[in-house]
Amino acid sequence: MNRSSQIEASIASCGRAITGLRAQISLLEKTGQVLLDCFARGGKVMTAGNGGSAAEALHLAEELIGRFKADRPALPALALVADPTALTCIGNDFGFDQIFRRQVEGLGRPGDVLVLFSTSGKSRNLTEALEAARARQMVVIALLGGDGGHLKGHADFEIRVAADASARVQEAHQLIVHLWLEMIEGEA
Repeated sequence: MNRSSQIEASIASCGRAITGLRAQISLLEKTGQVLLDCFARGGKVMTAGNGGSAAEALHLAEELIGRFKADRPALPALALVADPTALTCIGNDFGFDQIFRRQVEGLGRPGDVLVLFSTSGKSRNLTEALEAARARQMVVIALLGGDGGHLKGHADFEIRVAADASARVQEAHQLIVHLWLEMIEGEA
């Protein structure tokens, strides 16, 4: 396959992944409302992911505390991937599987929302974070890809992108983040 054909195939694959979200519009609206309700109650949103999904977690948190398109009050959000001292301390003392769990245990409160980003749904550290969030009576939203992996069926809300390629899943996850931000800034 030549370069032009590869580019065309990637664009088509991305289009299919994003178009597949149309079947989940009501869930996208509902999860956007969950975020709005969290902020209205004085709660915060925490995000987590690994690798490229960590970048998506950072993206959502920074847009909430900063801004997306509109000037508005800052919203309480925290990316659990953002503090290298916490990550390395917890990873060293308790193991990599605990890096998000310990932060949720220390910072999570009833009614807060934990948003997990995963292309595979197979990361043990995200499963551990989900379990800690449940113990704290937090709401968990999982943005997943492929078959959803181990996380499938365990979050309060699950949006799964019908794609196996990590890049396509992450591109669709970014669209979801932007849709949520548009909803939030329309209401905030």
